[in-house]
Amino acid sequence: MYLKNIEVHGFKSFANKILLDFHNGITGIVGPNGSGKSNVSDAVRWVLGEQSAKQLRGSSMQDVIFSGTENRKPLSYAYVAITMDNSDHMLDIDFEEVTVARRVYRSGESEYLLNGSSCRLKDIHELFYDTGIGKEGYSIIGQGQIERILSGRPEERRELFDEAAGIVKFKRRKAAAQKKLEAERENMIRIQDILSELKRQVGPLQQQSEKARIYLKTREALKKFDINLFLLERKQMDRQIQEAAANYEIADRQLQETNVAFLQIKDEYQKIEADLEAMEREMESFREAFHDSKILKGKLKGQIDVLNEQVKAAEMSDELFLGRVEAIEAEKREKLGQKEAYEQEADGLDQQLSQLSARRYEAAQALKELQESILHCNAGIEESKDGLLELLNQKAEIQARKQKHDTMLEQMNIRKAQLNQRLLQQKSEESGLDEWLDKQQGEWQEAKDAIAQYKQEEAQLISRQREWEQKLAAASHSLEEETAKYHKAASRLESLRNIAERYDGYGNSIRKVMAQKDQQPGILGVVSDLIQVDSQYETAIETALGGSIQNIVTTDEQTAKHMITYLKQNRLGRATFLPLTAVKGKAGIQYPEALKEPGVLGLASDLIRYEEQYRGIMAQLLGRVVVVDTVDHAIVLAKKYRYSLSMVTLEGESLRPGGSMTGG
Repeated sequence: MYLKNIEVHGFKSFANKILLDFHNGITGIVGPNGSGKSNVSDAVRWVLGEQSAKQLRGSSMQDVIFSGTENRKPLSYAYVAITMDNSDHMLDIDFEEVTVARRVYRSGESEYLLNGSSCRLKDIHELFYDTGIGKEGYSIIGQGQIERILSGRPEERRELFDEAAGIVKFKRRKAAAQKKLEAERENMIRIQDILSELKRQVGPLQQQSEKARIYLKTREALKKFDINLFLLERKQMDRQIQEAAANYEIADRQLQETNVAFLQIKDEYQKIEADLEAMEREMESFREAFHDSKILKGKLKGQIDVLNEQVKAAEMSDELFLGRVEAIEAEKREKLGQKEAYEQEADGLDQQLSQLSARRYEAAQALKELQESILHCNAGIEESKDGLLELLNQKAEIQARKQKHDTMLEQMNIRKAQLNQRLLQQKSEESGLDEWLDKQQGEWQEAKDAIAQYKQEEAQLISRQREWEQKLAAASHSLEEETAKYHKAASRLESLRNIAERYDGYGNSIRKVMAQKDQQPGILGVVSDLIQVDSQYETAIETALGGSIQNIVTTDEQTAKHMITYLKQNRLGRATFLPLTAVKGKAGIQYPEALKEPGVLGLASDLIRYEEQYRGIMAQLLGRVVVVDTVDHAIVLAKKYRYSLSMVTLEGESLRPGGSMTGG
């Protein structure tokens, strides 16, 4: 038996699927530090059933899954399979080749495979008993394990010797058998306890059985007596029915005689009523005549009084008119002063409103500029990357051209030396050689000038490269800041979403009821979940709702009754339920004209958004609450309508009918 190959995919640093084949002889895996050599032995130890993440140099089992790099996404699972040659049938399985595999997912799910079939970890351990192979076997010697074996306790070394001697399987089976025997022994003790308890109960049960037999006999006798009693009662009821029939006939005759007498009395009553009506009309005519004379007397007396008063008024009219003119002039001056004060206050409010609008517009522009800056930074980064790559390419090209010209210059220098030698040797060809030398020197000078020009271009490109690197660094810094802001906002959003889902801030009873929402489809949610409010009205609506903001809305009374029973049985506290079929309020106040007063923003139920099915509930909770902008307007409104309105302000002050005020 020997190891044929190892297949690894997604385990630690092995992002790609690899297959390591092992042949006869010694196979070595070499590489620098950090290249993943130890990960191969960790993979073998892991597939053989290692459960300790610490032994695999990690903190949790998810650490063995490839976690990704800058250029590659992380994987969702890790898979390792080892194939053993079992031609000598050293492993107790009817296969010439045995493949053991293990797969783990990031969700925590794990599975073992034996020749492609799912199996248990126990099956893997039993397969490799007494073979020296296993997560603790001596066939896998990791870093520092030799020293640990030599310096370990005798009990730890004994396990290796037992494995080598081939008795581990039997020791494990012995331990399992002893464990089963101990469990059976405990079961026998428990059975004996049960038998002794049953024996103790035999005596009382015999007494109860005797009582039960007596009870059954007595019940049979009672049943006979009940039947006889029923027959007697039936005879008595038949006798009573006959008597009632006779009485009914007598009462019917009396009723007919009474009806005849009633008709006679009714005719006499109608005659008397007609006589009374005639007398009443006559008395009414006398009353009208007396009333007319009384009215005429009053009119004459009133005319006399009016004439007397006109005489007195004529005497006092001059003084009254002069005083009235002075009072009107003073009131006019006071009203003009109030008008100027109100105009100044209106101008100040208009200025504040324009300032707030300008600040709102500036904030919107700043947000828009920030978003455009992020887009511009991203585009600049991409452009900087492209420019940087282009500059690097140009730099490489210039360096290649420079190296080429340096080579040409070196060749020319060599050529020049050769020419000088030939010049000394062949003075007879001096004139022709001078011309050729001048030509070569000219080419050399051109090459030298070209090299100088390329060096200048290289310096310019290096300068441009530095500028682009600075821009890239600035853009990266800006991107990091914006990314940090984004992640901070996203984290806050996720936290708030988690708080909302867990109903933090609500009472314990509310959280327990909402936890049953999935099991009880009749629970629609708390009031705060069913409404949407603009930010400017949030404080006012929350004040208007008060404790009702935690009321739970249900589809019907049955669901509310069931959840109240649930709270009682589990002693979880109290909660208020609003069934849709029972709560059907109507919005409106006693004085509708109050909604047109200065500072009134409307009814609270009209300033929120909700689904149509909740209209009755929202009308019940908020349909009689008036929302006012300031507490001053609210006080004026309360006085005008005799403290009969329920009002809240945008800052959270509350004014209740009767004059009470709440705030702070």
